[in-house]
Amino acid sequence: MRTIRFLLEKEFRQIFRNKTLVAMIMVVPVVQLLILPLAANYEVKNINISIVNHDNSDYARHLITRITASGYFRLTSLNTTFDEALAHIESDEADLILKIPRNFEKNLVRENKQKLFVAVNAINGVKANLGGAYLATIIRDFNQDLMLEWFQPSRTSQQPVIAVTPTNWYNPYLNYRLFMVPGILAILVTMIGGYLSALNIVKEKEVGTIEQINVTPIRKHHFIVGKLIPFWVLGMVVFTLGLLVGWLAYGITPEGNLGLLYGFLALYLLAVLGLGLLISTYTDTQQQAMFIAFFFMMIFILMSGLFTSIDSMPSWAKVISRLNPVSYFIDVMRMVVLKGSGLADIIPHMGAVFVFAIVFNTWAIVNYRKTS
Repeated sequence: MRTIRFLLEKEFRQIFRNKTLVAMIMVVPVVQLLILPLAANYEVKNINISIVNHDNSDYARHLITRITASGYFRLTSLNTTFDEALAHIESDEADLILKIPRNFEKNLVRENKQKLFVAVNAINGVKANLGGAYLATIIRDFNQDLMLEWFQPSRTSQQPVIAVTPTNWYNPYLNYRLFMVPGILAILVTMIGGYLSALNIVKEKEVGTIEQINVTPIRKHHFIVGKLIPFWVLGMVVFTLGLLVGWLAYGITPEGNLGLLYGFLALYLLAVLGLGLLISTYTDTQQQAMFIAFFFMMIFILMSGLFTSIDSMPSWAKVISRLNPVSYFIDVMRMVVLKGSGLADIIPHMGAVFVFAIVFNTWAIVNYRKTS
């Protein structure tokens, strides 16, 4: 313990001697947590639509009003020819084209049916799918209103009617920030811990102080533990700052036990820092460590379930996501913060992260060599 105490004193002095690094550790996550949830939004709005209206009837104008009043679409052109509307798509001024044919209202009244033409710019697949779905929903609602207007059901009608009343649990108002902030905080803690620990031993190698440490009787596991604990403490501090920002800026408070959240975080940081130290034992320069850490972080982030649901991934990607410690942390963050889950609910996640922590740190200790 005396040896570890001296190592910790050395590490903390090195960290706090670098004022710029301390400022970046404390300020950068706070700024990112203030900005990213405002931009990372699953909703797609301001979809540019060009409408080719060949009818100019009351029904056509009512449909156009429904589309523009929905809040999702922005009308870029109206009453143009289809070629002009297509030119708007080719110049990226429009995302969709809605063509209302001639005799739109007349055919609806006489023949009880009419077709509309919709063209979608599918370069941005997400925007195209959601924009087309929004437009289809508006047209379907418009059609239902017409049916109710023409065929009002009798008050004594005995026809069965199914009514659906949705209830949104854990996020009643579907506020995407409640869903994104816990996940983004998990990513920030992971990046801070992973990058700093990956660069730590490598910095000792580049400066040359590693040689002085290697000639001392310090054991390998003492050395790794002395490198791990300071960044474990910093990870806790960054997480606490993130919770404060979530509360002050977005009004998000954990529904579950705060101690349970910190308990899982303590175990998770051991796994992430162990991975960073493992990378550091394999590399000789900070540039190498940064590239390898960046490689793993990109995979961890994109396959963590933060932006894309793991359930929608192919089978091989689901297997890889189960080997991704970040996915477990994001799940636990959302479970405890939004649902108020208890210890029994997150035990499988804790077991998986515990295995990661044991494997990474043991591997780092075994791989670290005191002789070059």
